Amino acid sequence: MNEKILRTLEFDKIRDALAKYCSSSPGRELAERLQPETEYETIVRLQNETDEAATVLRIKGYAPLEGIYPVSSSVRRAAIGGMLDAGELLEVASTIRAGRVFKTFMKPLLEKESLPIMGELCERMNPPAEVEKKIFSCIGEDGTVLDEASEKLRAIRKQIRLVEERIREKLEGMIRSGPVQKMLSDAIVTIRNDRFVLPVKAEYRSHFGGFVHDQSASGQTLFIEPESVVAMNNEVRELKKKEEAEIERILLELSREAGSRREEIDEIVRVMQRADLIFAKAKYGSAYKGSKPAVNQKGYIRLLKARHPLLPADQAVPNDIELGKDYTAIVITGPNTGGKTVTLKTVGLLVLMAQAGLMIPALDGSELSVFRAVHADIGDEQSIEQNLSTFSSHMTNIVNILRDVDESSLVLFDELGAGTDPQEGAALAMAILDEVRRKRARVIATTHYPELKAYSYNREGVINARMEFDPETLSPTYKLSIGVPGRSNAFEISKRLGLSESIIRRAKSYIGANTRRVDSMIASLEKSEKEAEEAKKEAENYLRDAEEIYNDLKSAFEEYEANKEALMKKAREEARAIVEKAKREAEAIIRDLRELRLKKGAEVKEHELIEAKKRLEEAVPGGEERRSGPPSPPKNQSFHPGDPVEVLSLGQKGYLVEKAGGQEWLVQVGILKMNVEERDLRLLEEKKDQEVRPVATVKGKEYHVPLELDLRGDRYEDALIKLEKYLDDVLLAGYSRVSIIHGKGTGALREGVQKVLRQHPSVKSFRYGTPNEGGIGKTIVELK
Repeated sequence: MNEKILRTLEFDKIRDALAKYCSSSPGRELAERLQPETEYETIVRLQNETDEAATVLRIKGYAPLEGIYPVSSSVRRAAIGGMLDAGELLEVASTIRAGRVFKTFMKPLLEKESLPIMGELCERMNPPAEVEKKIFSCIGEDGTVLDEASEKLRAIRKQIRLVEERIREKLEGMIRSGPVQKMLSDAIVTIRNDRFVLPVKAEYRSHFGGFVHDQSASGQTLFIEPESVVAMNNEVRELKKKEEAEIERILLELSREAGSRREEIDEIVRVMQRADLIFAKAKYGSAYKGSKPAVNQKGYIRLLKARHPLLPADQAVPNDIELGKDYTAIVITGPNTGGKTVTLKTVGLLVLMAQAGLMIPALDGSELSVFRAVHADIGDEQSIEQNLSTFSSHMTNIVNILRDVDESSLVLFDELGAGTDPQEGAALAMAILDEVRRKRARVIATTHYPELKAYSYNREGVINARMEFDPETLSPTYKLSIGVPGRSNAFEISKRLGLSESIIRRAKSYIGANTRRVDSMIASLEKSEKEAEEAKKEAENYLRDAEEIYNDLKSAFEEYEANKEALMKKAREEARAIVEKAKREAEAIIRDLRELRLKKGAEVKEHELIEAKKRLEEAVPGGEERRSGPPSPPKNQSFHPGDPVEVLSLGQKGYLVEKAGGQEWLVQVGILKMNVEERDLRLLEEKKDQEVRPVATVKGKEYHVPLELDLRGDRYEDALIKLEKYLDDVLLAGYSRVSIIHGKGTGALREGVQKVLRQHPSVKSFRYGTPNEGGIGKTIVELK
């Protein structure tokens, strides 16, 4: 991609923001060099690896990526015999440890989750733990070689400490001496040129033997090494040379160890650098609530509630944008500062981000195409050095774009044709758009020219769009509306600002009839679009409520079916156990009878015994019951709405709601309503304590009070009035229990219903419905 385009669309700012989420300098280096890719397979992999990192962060909350350093050049030097200093070796060991810790961290996740790319990265690493361990055992965190690095180094340093202790004792003994004490500027032992010395006053130089190593800035103090400690200081110097030689030997040995594992360490650097960038993408995407877009090669763009990632989330207005399916060109019109340029940059920048493997600030389900190139002519790019006008600068840019554009290009024009005579500018704009479309590129253009409002109506594959403007507040809404061109709001704004009505009328008279007709048409389209949008929202609300009801009913029915099978199975098992017990007892009785007949000649015949046993066997559940089917309903039944009935095929009780036609009735069974044939119904007798008393004779012979009141869709106040009237009706009908359906929703209606029930004198108690009764979307009321 052209670096100038990346700056124009502000991709460089995205890279800067991304780099801040990296945990290491190698990761930041990759982020700062990030480029959008143009190969479909590469982009799909980039998106998948970012998605895998987001999965890891969602499960674990973090990823261990600290301690990575760019040590490849150091290890390369060590491999050819060079010696690394202690700091470089610590960086090598830290990088090895980072790779080992990350691989260990990922192991349990790879066993549970599908993370093929992360698994591949971990598989590539083989951290040489022995090198890491050896370096950390020899070098401390502050970069000093430890005494434990070798026995020889330990012995040398022990000897150095012993000799230095003897020197200090010797000099401190001199300090405590009265004659010497008066010659000193200060009673301390200090070091100059790696030798222990005493600060002696300059006037006592001739009285104090030894070697002068330094003097104070004023010249009043000389730092003298007494002759008595010269030999011991020389011994310390020799020991320190041995110490330096041993340290150099240790560092060289550690360097050879690191150099011998150069390939493994280089691979750790590459993998961990890549992992740092991948997780930075995931963390950055989470910060702006991004999502993984689908990627295609069809030139199709579908953005849902897309926002510009560099704008604050609470200020950016989300927009739906679609391009490349029913139309390949969008012409956006609207007032200045209305958001046209931001919309252009949003589309271009999100395409670049997706092709770089970044999530995009849009809802799930968004889709972007892979473009070989993104071209943009946005903003004022006039060149003072070349003495070009704004129009000339834009045209130079457009000429370059037209030379390079093809079917795999996305082209963005801001204020196309601006900066010259309006009529000529509009004609040029239409010709340029025609040329881009001829080359089958995807194009979005913004313009002020009214001639381009009619452009889409004369061209196939082109659609108008506008940035909405609120004439009431005299401010843009930054909302993109596709399908309707923008219109001038100058007259409305002027009127709101107090311009005389007569001046406005005179101004309108100067506008041609065609322009007035176009503005009138646009106004009509805007009104129709607004009404359609409101109707769509209302339909969506109805659909959401219907889906909620369907899910509740489906859940209740499934639970009912599951419980029905379990209960029937349990009942059959219990019945079988009872009959088996009775059978055993009967066989015992028959055996006793036979013995009795044999012993006492009782008049009990054999065939009678066999018949009795056969009758007992037929009583076992699952035998005769399966053959005979459900019980037959009584004949000559007379059904009426509200009658309590039993559905014979289900073995469930309910009540009749209304005649469904022919020989079928609509029957309410629990929360379910179903059509049932009369032959499958049995009329139940009324009982005093029966819950189902469906007909209220107080209000007339045919008046029916249902057992349920459905308040969904009613306004809050209307619903509560309807509830109070319903309670009066069910009390007159003599019901003991009824149901109030209020839905789940926001809970306001549910709380209002239960407030009325708490205050009603005839309500005994109430509760939410069980899962198979409708859950918290229904309240079951017990009446006194």
